[in-house]
Amino acid sequence: MRRILLYILILTTGIAFLGRLFYLQVIDTSFAVRSQNNAIKVVYDYPQRGYIYDRNGELMVSNQPSYDVMVIPRNLKPFDTLEFCKILSLTPKELGKKLDKAKIYSPMLPSVVIPQLTKSEYAILQEKMRKYEGFYIQKRSLRDYQVNHSSNVLGYIAEVNQHIVNSNPYYISGDLIGRAGVESYYEDTLRGVKGVKYIQKDRFNRDIGPYKDGIYDTLPEKGKDITITIDVALQAYGTKLMQGKRGGIVAIEPGSGEILSLITAPTYDPAKLVGRKRSANFTELYYDTIAKPLYDRGLLAEYPPGSPFKTLNALIGLQEGVVDTDDAFSCHHGYSYGRGRKLGCHSHSSPLAMIPGIAQSCNSYFAQVYRKIIEKYPTPQEGIDAWNAHLKSFGLGDYLGSDLSTGRPGKIPNSNYYNQIYDYPTYKWYATATLSNAIGQGEVLMTPVQLANMAATIGNRGWYYTPHILKKVEGKDIEDEKYTTKNITSIDAQNFEPVVEGMHQVYKNGTASSLQIPGIEIAGKTGTAENFTKVNGKRAQLTDHSIFVAFAPVDNPKIAIAVFVENGYWGSRYAGRIASLMIEKYLKGTITRTDLEEWVLNHSLEEEYKKPLQDEPFLINDGKKYGWL
Repeated sequence: MRRILLYILILTTGIAFLGRLFYLQVIDTSFAVRSQNNAIKVVYDYPQRGYIYDRNGELMVSNQPSYDVMVIPRNLKPFDTLEFCKILSLTPKELGKKLDKAKIYSPMLPSVVIPQLTKSEYAILQEKMRKYEGFYIQKRSLRDYQVNHSSNVLGYIAEVNQHIVNSNPYYISGDLIGRAGVESYYEDTLRGVKGVKYIQKDRFNRDIGPYKDGIYDTLPEKGKDITITIDVALQAYGTKLMQGKRGGIVAIEPGSGEILSLITAPTYDPAKLVGRKRSANFTELYYDTIAKPLYDRGLLAEYPPGSPFKTLNALIGLQEGVVDTDDAFSCHHGYSYGRGRKLGCHSHSSPLAMIPGIAQSCNSYFAQVYRKIIEKYPTPQEGIDAWNAHLKSFGLGDYLGSDLSTGRPGKIPNSNYYNQIYDYPTYKWYATATLSNAIGQGEVLMTPVQLANMAATIGNRGWYYTPHILKKVEGKDIEDEKYTTKNITSIDAQNFEPVVEGMHQVYKNGTASSLQIPGIEIAGKTGTAENFTKVNGKRAQLTDHSIFVAFAPVDNPKIAIAVFVENGYWGSRYAGRIASLMIEKYLKGTITRTDLEEWVLNHSLEEEYKKPLQDEPFLINDGKKYGWL
């Protein structure tokens, strides 16, 4: 019996030993990997990043050669630190920090020590690389910008952080990745595929040739070239017009939803974020919390839309059947309602029906239309929600889903919002409590891209394509249903005609009559949004914002545009002039209204932005408040 137990014990031990040996040699490859890491050097061959072209085939972004100094910490040998640092303009302390960081990442894998050498630095270092064992130079490409604008559209590339390395196996420390704009959103398309070479090393850690005759080596695949929807000439012109101003311009082709121009001001030359000074330049831009050059006002800034919003209330009033085009309302320099409150208005003829009401931007007219919309329903909650649903069909209150890497939804309030504000049912609220919504003030907020899309939708008489920035990949048109499916509003097509005519009359004899462009029939709407902020807990008023939306031609429009100029006084002063010039530039290619152009180029708002805040409302132009025009 004892002999049997002994045999069983020996047999069991043998089986366990063999099983463990099988596991280590066949199943568990970790030791093989460690062995290979010691015996094989991996060298990556980085591909050319895809080029970026504008809608007309103009090159906006290409590539330029760059050289990174790499290190494999485990392979380092003693070297002349002072000489090495002098060549690379580093201090020994800075070099020490970089080498420590590389060791923490991996002693056996390469890390970037110095990125993006200049050609002169590369030439000097290349001659002496034999003296610095453990270091090597890796060639890759950096962006070469052919334009000095459009930084918010294009974005930039930068080194990956540790979070990206940990979450995405494609990237290793030192790799570059698209950040912001097109570079970020279309990173997978533009980056290409890295090539890789496996180099066999001997026991003295010397390279002895390709591992297994290079059967595992791969060639890099160049990134795909893309064509974006931006018109580079229009983009450059708009950037020029916005110098000395803060705000945004968004222009859209109504028939396709393609973004023709996307401008934020102030901006910066995208070349500032290329090369070894990238980090310092980015820090400077990032900490400019006053001008905010990294902040894309066209997509992120949520403003009160002002009077352009009146066109939507007119459409809702017609759709809800609470007003027709012949209904006229009186205006006595404003609209009085409840306990001495009054919504002011500028001087114009009275009474006014819809088309002249839009042309003259009458606050009283739209206040009464808004009340009729809300009060059509049994409760103000039901009225607000019906009004809200119509606005949502225009894509408002939600980010439009554009293929840019950032955006904000704006704000379209509903009954739940007001119930919380007024602590309902403890305190009841009525249509007059939300009357500022009638003129695009109150709680309504919109981004410039939403304003431009609103103009495009009105120009299309009730539909829009989701605004987008990509036009082609490798010369092939995009086929994404997201950007080729019509979004239909809740407003019947016939109800758009009087509103379009009202916007046309804005140019003919209304608040933008001085901005007409010869040979182009334009429909537009001026706007002025009151501008408040808080200083030490007190509400302070700043100079009003200037807003303008338009599309042209009136029939079958080719361009829709929104211009927002912070602290620009009133709609036709800055935004209206800029919008008119942009329309002429796009449709004609030349400028005939040189008087408008000269005025815009010679007027800056930089001094306005330096003015102290005001605690009380102010008056301009002989006491006539140009708000809401």
